[in-house]
Amino acid sequence: MKREPDFFDGKGPVLVYIAKRLRDALRLESIFTGAGVDYLVEADRYRGGFLFPAERVGAFFYVLEEHQEAVRSLMRDHGYRPFEPAG
Repeated sequence: MKREPDFFDGKGPVLVYIAKRLRDALRLESIFTGAGVDYLVEADRYRGGFLFPAERVGAFFYVLEEHQEAVRSLMRDHGYRPFEPAG
């Protein structure tokens, strides 16, 4: 279920995906809603492009930290590659 930012206050939201296209964002929202996942989606900027790097805007998806592994598995089952933090 799509939540407002205050739902995640003090609960440690984790970034699980950056949708670069509206179509991908809408499909992922549908998958999360159908699975009963509490998520937050916000527009934000990211750096993209190989030959011509540029700042772009995408849809950033966050979930509660304790649900991130199940959500990542759900995403993989639907053909998405979850965001993995560098490190």
